[in-house]
Amino acid sequence: MKNRLLAAAMIMAAGFALNAPARADENICKAPMDQWQPRETLQHKLEGQGWQIRRIKTGEGCYEVYATDANGKKIEAYFDPHSLEPVKVQEG
Repeated sequence: MKNRLLAAAMIMAAGFALNAPARADENICKAPMDQWQPRETLQHKLEGQGWQIRRIKTGEGCYEVYATDANGKKIEAYFDPHSLEPVKVQEG
């Protein structure tokens, strides 16, 4: 029983680690600020895909977007500010 609890705790911890937001030390977005596209460009791109944007902020060198997608799912996503490509997307 004790081993099962320990195994379950380890699996949960691994799951949380995999779903954790990106950290600055990971440097997932490396573009210099003078090469960033405007937030509005990202917002228009995502709205064109049916997203409803709640907030876009700068975090971890990326654009961090809180939104609802076209299917009504809540999304937290990180985008490269230069290419506007997603680097990490979490549903929930």
